[in-house]
Amino acid sequence: MTESKTNDSGPRKGIYLLPNLLTTGGLFSGFFAIVASMNGRFEAAAVAIFIAMIFDGLDGRVARLTNTQSEFGAQYDSMSDLIAFGMAPALVAYNWGLAEYGKFGWLAAFIYVACAALRLARFNANLGITDSRFFQGLASPAAAGIIAGMVWVGSIYEINGDNIGYLIGLLTIAAGLLMVSNFRYNSFKDLNWRDRVSFLTILLVLLVFVVIASRPAEMLFGIFFIYACSGPVTTIRSVRKLKLEHVVGDSDDADFAEPDPAAAANNTESKVSDTDKSH
Repeated sequence: MTESKTNDSGPRKGIYLLPNLLTTGGLFSGFFAIVASMNGRFEAAAVAIFIAMIFDGLDGRVARLTNTQSEFGAQYDSMSDLIAFGMAPALVAYNWGLAEYGKFGWLAAFIYVACAALRLARFNANLGITDSRFFQGLASPAAAGIIAGMVWVGSIYEINGDNIGYLIGLLTIAAGLLMVSNFRYNSFKDLNWRDRVSFLTILLVLLVFVVIASRPAEMLFGIFFIYACSGPVTTIRSVRKLKLEHVVGDSDDADFAEPDPAAAANNTESKVSDTDKSH
């Protein structure tokens, strides 16, 4: 009888279904993007990567709402992100316009994949240590959004990727290098989504959704491209003198402007949950 009670009070084993189901949806979307690009369906491949972003944004939040965070979920989420935002964008870009460019083509794709893996590893290692208001380097979903948006726009306008392979390769390499840079990108985690807003704000949000829905490919590509460019601007504005460690390498000694004391205090309290990662 005592042994039975001991077993009941021990740690419960198993995997939480709902958040990991959403993570699996993101993994499937990334895999589908790869297969679709291999079959020449580049528009579908690009859309699948954006769908993977939706799943990636939902799994962690659902885990927090349902109190189903787990170490398994955290590791599974990272592996899914490497496929959906690392392998998938690189191979979609390669199949669209890099395959005919020999070593330059596959090296450009590999650089992106390697940088995505390094970005994910660095994010996990620094989780809860860095200022939560900023990402160190471009987040992998945002980098994937640049590549997917480029392919989507090119497919809509019937652009032959083989004709602009060098441009595709350079943009792919640039997106990869931004992920492993030390440029600071606003994470928007300091926004209070529970605050009351004016009617005009709601109207503006509605208009933004209408504009995006009218031209989704162009708008999404433009949004992610502008966000990628915002990192260097934010970094230059937050340092006294731009140095190498502000751009790449070990940033421990970088003289970034000191964060707001209140934000720094909240940083410890608002650590990203195990499965709520914007890599």
